[in-house]
Amino acid sequence: MAKVFSGKRPKNLRRTLRTFLAYLGRHRALLVLVGVLAAISALASLLGSYMIKPIVNGLTAGGDLGTLALGVTTAAVIYGAGALSALGYTQIMVRAAQKVLYDIRRDLYTHLQKLSLHFFDSRRKGDLMSLFTNDVDTVSDALNNSFAMLIQSFVQMVGTLLLLFLLNWQLTLAVVVGYAAMFLYIRYSGKRSKYYFQRQQEHLGELDAYIEEMVAGQKVVKVFNHEQENLAGFAERNEKLRKAGTSAQGFAATMVPAIVSISYVNYAIIAVLGGLLVISGHSDLGSLASYLVLVRQSAMPINQFTQQGNFLLAALAGAERIFAVMEQQPELDEGTVELINVRREGNVLLPCAEKTGQWAWVDRAQPDAPPIPLKGDVRFEHVTFGYTPEKTILHDISLYAKPGQKIAFVGSTGAGKTTITNLINRFYDVTSGCITYDGIDVRKIRKDDLRRSLGVVLQDTHLFTGTVADNIRFGKLDATREEIERAAKIANADSFIRRLPEGYDTLVTGDGANLSQGQRQLLAIARAAVADPPVLILDEATSSIDTRTEALIEKGMDRLMEGRTVFVIAHRLSTVRNANAIIVLEHGGIVERGDHEELLAQKGEYFELYHGMFELS
Repeated sequence: MAKVFSGKRPKNLRRTLRTFLAYLGRHRALLVLVGVLAAISALASLLGSYMIKPIVNGLTAGGDLGTLALGVTTAAVIYGAGALSALGYTQIMVRAAQKVLYDIRRDLYTHLQKLSLHFFDSRRKGDLMSLFTNDVDTVSDALNNSFAMLIQSFVQMVGTLLLLFLLNWQLTLAVVVGYAAMFLYIRYSGKRSKYYFQRQQEHLGELDAYIEEMVAGQKVVKVFNHEQENLAGFAERNEKLRKAGTSAQGFAATMVPAIVSISYVNYAIIAVLGGLLVISGHSDLGSLASYLVLVRQSAMPINQFTQQGNFLLAALAGAERIFAVMEQQPELDEGTVELINVRREGNVLLPCAEKTGQWAWVDRAQPDAPPIPLKGDVRFEHVTFGYTPEKTILHDISLYAKPGQKIAFVGSTGAGKTTITNLINRFYDVTSGCITYDGIDVRKIRKDDLRRSLGVVLQDTHLFTGTVADNIRFGKLDATREEIERAAKIANADSFIRRLPEGYDTLVTGDGANLSQGQRQLLAIARAAVADPPVLILDEATSSIDTRTEALIEKGMDRLMEGRTVFVIAHRLSTVRNANAIIVLEHGGIVERGDHEELLAQKGEYFELYHGMFELS
């Protein structure tokens, strides 16, 4: 079952914040400038409100029009500086936010490339895609809308409280009680919101994964008339998302009305108490006017602070999912053996920079050791393996393939055929025993070099968006047009390619939706041919090709396999008659081995499989 990134709440909020702050720290100069400008904007708002005091007191003391004009002009300058600061920090924040998001997306994608195949086998593609879309979007919203606003709101809250104390410390004691009530509610509502925001992100990932899976399998859905069942599955996941989203937004939405209500009550109480102080002569009218404006404004930064807090809660939920993947252990590669180009002088192999078509293994841990020529000798020695510790797939497998031999694996589904090929290219490592390649334990060979020496044609082809030539070139990125066309001819794909509207420049989209399944398979074979590897792995490579096409490519495949070690997982037993050795697998063990004639003479498992296939055909 596919694993979903789950968790009811951030498991380690401090670590998530620390990682997030580390990304912000890469662009600290821009963010510091944003903080300074946001603080100036907040202070300008506060000073503008404070200017009410000298203006009112000046007028009540018999000031003239000049006094009023000076006060108003000073206030206008202050507010103008605040407006310019706000314009500046919003523009700078946009640039800083995009830089941070660029870093996160780049690091996430780079780390995904380093993860093992097991990671991708245990996760749904839609859930992984949700990291780059929904989760990154929530982080984007928080950066663009919340970072500067939080600074501004914080400065306004602290500054407002300080000004209130300076204007009238007795009344401010009552204001502090209102502040305390606001923050107690924010704390309660924030805890509940954090839980539901995490649930919302989790269910959103599940819904995206389900949609991606159903859209990709739409043909199968329609063939079996499962539209209603799939709609029910969608509705179930959509309902979970609705409930989580309603709860998250519901708790978040109560913050602003609650704080506004508390601020109104607080304002009314302060207005009555302040009026009594003015009447009794303990305060002047200008101070009260400025004080009441500040009290009235005090709810705004708190509202903003709580609203941005909601953005941050959603962002932290998304960021935790992103960072959880980035903390996954990358695929380990402790190999020291590398593949290099060599040239031969007599019986000596010498490393060379230019391409010679001759390859050899060198161990960087033993620089004095001579290069070992790449031949393609692959051996399994008492190999046992299981994808999980609880279930063993292969049991004590021993086999060998000498250079240039064609080894075929046959057996029922689940016998372990594909697993063997997965171990050769180290998509997985053996549980016990070892696999040697030209006498070297494959665990000592760097994975990139090992896989560069192998050509693989899978049953499930995957074509990328691009031209036909680009898809063949994927097997060798520096391949020339001549090499591409030669590889296509080897796979007998050249004739159908030239009949396409743009030939080799025909655009392939939707994983090759504009090509037949057989044509896609031929391109996959051509992709392996252009790589020109010494070892080939054909995982039911001709299963999607009709018998006529299969006959056409047989000679080309023979040319491709000439002089190479080839492992073939057979779909049609007729394709393995000329194998040097046929290995029959059942339940993860070898039950028979030999060539075609020897196995038929034994009248065992292969005999029954072959004649059963013959009768079906």
